[in-house]
Formats: sequence, structure tokens, C-alpha cells
Amino acid sequence: MTPFFKIDGRIEEASRRAMEKCRDQFGKIDEITEYNQLKVQSAFIEYGVSESHFSPSTGYGYGDRGRETLDKVWARVFGAEDALVRYNFTCGTHTLATALFGVLRPGDKMLCVTGTPYDTIHGVIGISGSGMGSLKDFGIVYDEVPLKNGRPDLEAIESAVDETVTMVYIQRSRGYELRPSLLVEEIGRIAETAKKKNPNVIVMVDNCYGEFVQKKEPTEVGADLIAGSLIKNPGGGIAPTGGYIAGKKELVEKCSYRLTTPGLGKEVGATLGHNRELYMGLYFAPHTVGEAMKSAVFIAALFSDFGYKVTPSYNDERGDTVQSLGLEDPESLVAFCQGIQSGSPIDSFLLPEPWDMPGYDSKVVMAAGSFTLGSSIELSADAPLRPPYYAWIQGGLNFHGAKICAQLAAQKMLERGLLK
Repeated sequence: MTPFFKIDGRIEEASRRAMEKCRDQFGKIDEITEYNQLKVQSAFIEYGVSESHFSPSTGYGYGDRGRETLDKVWARVFGAEDALVRYNFTCGTHTLATALFGVLRPGDKMLCVTGTPYDTIHGVIGISGSGMGSLKDFGIVYDEVPLKNGRPDLEAIESAVDETVTMVYIQRSRGYELRPSLLVEEIGRIAETAKKKNPNVIVMVDNCYGEFVQKKEPTEVGADLIAGSLIKNPGGGIAPTGGYIAGKKELVEKCSYRLTTPGLGKEVGATLGHNRELYMGLYFAPHTVGEAMKSAVFIAALFSDFGYKVTPSYNDERGDTVQSLGLEDPESLVAFCQGIQSGSPIDSFLLPEPWDMPGYDSKVVMAAGSFTLGSSIELSADAPLRPPYYAWIQGGLNFHGAKICAQLAAQKMLERGLLK
């Protein structure tokens, strides 16, 4: 199949079978990609993006046209009233925390309706740790509604939402869980259910890994606020750092006061020449997400052919770019991640080993040979070393590069006598 890598013939044959299975899904992904690309392109044209928008600002950053127009383009693309897009956000968790602290006040109640959220947000809420300045430390009440058979329990949500609930919080992606990611339509039903009980409730969505996976975004179906990271889907593999918040204008404004300072908000913040990368990242994002989706579909088809459990299946409808793969034992888990690393364009010579990663309650092994450190839109595979030993795979700047990484992961497992 390739003169550049040594792949066992049985793996090559399984790859051919997987490609045949993926044909219809790839067609559907291309349709979504084209729709979202046209949506982004029309927004750029509508707001007259030009070379002048890429000029750097310094100091206070007053009157930065590029920064102001980027917010408008972003809001247009995401069907929101306003947006706050900044390289100053250090990561997705920081962006989410800014949004939560921006709109919640002492005595407010936050209700997570998708079970317990992702590990790194626990310290922000106050689920774990104390005295760190969490929401709990500031007198904000937290509660959650468990999932029912892996899906949102609308009846339980309706029962839990009342006039005491200030925010209904939704995590779109699965995190380190085996539940399905949420489709935009499901988020719309949650928002409708919550607002029927309390019209004033704020519906906020952690949109990480979900941008451009479908034709609509949560802000188009009832969400008041969404947030995510620019080194995931919407940065297109080009944005070197940053995050975004989008939604209702008054809520985004409150978030901007948390990011900078009350009274100044979005009016300050020098861009230092980063605007070009953020614009380019958004422009390339629909295509890049399409490549990541094809990568996930192929991995699901290939490893299910080998006899492993995968979620979602290669032909399931998807709400995010994450693929879960059940490898059954720690040795196979580590071998898989090491195989992914061996095909990465950056740091292919490194050998990932499990370590105590900050923010997680068990050792984590992570393959991530990326141009941008920690970028989750570039192919990566990470897994906590705990039963049932699933790997969570996301990203892929281009499908063909991700495809060979998947084959090398199977090859590494085969060489160690671990592949089924």
C-alpha cells in the first residue's frame, strides 16, 4: 500500500475493507463540510475582512478593528448575538471558567444536566479541591442530573429545573465517558424543556469538540451561551492558542468583564499580531473538522473489524470529533498510543508512557505529536489507565495522515502479540 511504512498485509487488507465501509459516511461528512465552509465564507464576505484586520495592536488595544470584526464574524457563523474570541484564553477550561464566573453570582444555582462533567472542570465548580477560588467558594450552588442510559433524562431535567436554577449546564462531548456525544437536536430539546419550567434560566453549553460537526450550533437551537477552545475544532489547526464565548449579547458582555475588568470588557486587549492566525483558523475549521471526522470514522471501522468495541460505530451519527476505542487491557492501551505517536509528524521518536497528569485522578497515557502543544484538532490519543481501558482519539489535520497513524497503532499492537 505504501513504500514509506512497513504495514502487515493483514492490516492493509483490513484497511481496504474499512474504507469500503466508510464510503457513505464520508459522503455525508463532505456535505456537512461544504455547508459549513460556505457559512464561514459568507460571514467573511459580509463583514469585509481585509488585510487591515490583521494589523497588530499594542498597549490597551483600543480600536482594534481586527479584534472587533472577528467577534462579529464569529457571532454570525455560530448564530449568536455576540462573541468574545481571544488568544488570551489559555485553554478550554479557562474559557469555560470565564463564562461561568462571568454570569453566575453568589447564591445562584448551576445545574449540570449531562451527569458529572469533564475532570478538569471539577476544580472550577468545586466538585474537588477547596480554597482555590471555585464557584463553590463563592457561594454558587451546584447540582446535577444523571444521564439515563447514556442520554439526557428530559423528565428528570424537567423535574429538577425550577425558579432556583440560574443556569442549566450541558456538556456536549463525552469526556472520559462512554456515553454518546450530544447532537444539536438533543441540546435543543434540553433547552426547550428547561425554559418551559423557568423562562429566565441560562442554558450554557460546553461546545468543545462539537463545532462544525453538524450544520447547526447550539446557539441556533436555544442555547444562550457556548464556549470552546481554539486549539480544538474552531481553530482549524492554525490558531496557536485561545478560546471563544458566543451567545446572548448581555451574557457575552458579562463574560468580557470577567476576562478583562468591569467597565472595560471587550474594549481593551492588544492582539499583538495574532488576528491573522485566528481568522485563518476559523476559515480552515470546517474542512479540518471534516478531515478529523473521517479519521474517527475510519478508526472505528478498522478496529471494529479487528473485533474491538468502538463508540460511536463507524456509521453512527456524531455530535463531536471524539472516537472511543475499547482496548481491554493496559498493555494494548499503551501500545496503541505508542503506535499513534510513531506516525505523528512531530516527536514521532518519543515513546508515550503513563504519568500523573494534572487535573486527572488516575495515570494518563497520551500520544500527541502536534505542531501546537496540546492541540486536540491534531490527531491525538489519550487514555486514563483504568478499566475498561478505553482510548479516546480525536482530531486529524488531514485524513491520510491520520489513517497511517491508525495503521501503525495496529502494527505496534501486532508486533507485541496484542492485536486480536
